[in-house]
Amino acid sequence: MKLPRRHFLHLAAGAAALPAVARIARAQTYPSRPVRWIVGFAAGGGNDITARLMGQWLTERLGQPFVIENRPGAGTNIAAEVVVNAPPDGYTLFFANVANAVNATLYEKLNFDFIRDITPVAGIMRVPNIMAVSSSVPAKTVPDLIAYAKANPGRVNMASAGIGTTGHLAGELFQMMAGVNVVHVPYRGNAPALSDLLGGQVEFMFASAPSTIEYVKTGKLRALAVTTLTRSEALADVPTVAEFLPGFEASSWYGMGAPKNTPVEIVDKLNKEINAALADPKMKARLADLGGTPLLGSPADFGKLIADETEGQSGPRSQHQSAVM
Repeated sequence: MKLPRRHFLHLAAGAAALPAVARIARAQTYPSRPVRWIVGFAAGGGNDITARLMGQWLTERLGQPFVIENRPGAGTNIAAEVVVNAPPDGYTLFFANVANAVNATLYEKLNFDFIRDITPVAGIMRVPNIMAVSSSVPAKTVPDLIAYAKANPGRVNMASAGIGTTGHLAGELFQMMAGVNVVHVPYRGNAPALSDLLGGQVEFMFASAPSTIEYVKTGKLRALAVTTLTRSEALADVPTVAEFLPGFEASSWYGMGAPKNTPVEIVDKLNKEINAALADPKMKARLADLGGTPLLGSPADFGKLIADETEGQSGPRSQHQSAVM
């Protein structure tokens, strides 16, 4: 069959436009069913609290449930592997955090490469850790805790959300800078660690602000310091560790990732909605109450943060390994 030239050009142009039309349609209809958002820690910790807060926003904005699924263990590697092996269709997402940057150096063998196999979607916020002690511990200040630990070498227990987490690394940095020897007790998230801290089974920990701040405000735990260089607006009267140990700094960040090759239209749609949440006055106030600073930006901005943090963690490998062993 011989087609007129004009008719042929119209058909060719239409065919060329089909992929773009399909992409637009896919973005417009996404999500058409519930979305799983995988969190690598137990329920009740800072990651989980933030994911549920943001998941509720996305559920209301996009009209489908964003279901938080907790997969604790192996410093978030179990959760990350679930997402890496999921179909890249936007229906399985990952709650990314600083542990993923640490794990690239901490674990010699992983079944995935986080930077290669996870597509960055959006940053959510950066938070300090709170140096919190049980009410049974006599220390009222950071110098008090240092003196207490020195008077009881190897007998003071320090909890953490798990090996390789910011709380763990902050604790190791504290030991080195303060010249103390405490016993590290890793848990499968901040929530179970805080439960034992509240019960007096462990003496202190560096816990994420979102998981800890209410216990501090209600007097159930005593906050000695925050781990950022500047004080937290949410706890303005609480000093920084650096005020007693100059140069001490540690913080956590949270964000969303997706399997490699997730369509860019879906990534951009999720990024747009998360940025809208971070700009919303009520959400900003809620995140501030949790001690968080929003991380607005593009997927590329969040990808750069992950890459920079991973490179920073890989610094002198031997020093990093000695700090966490």
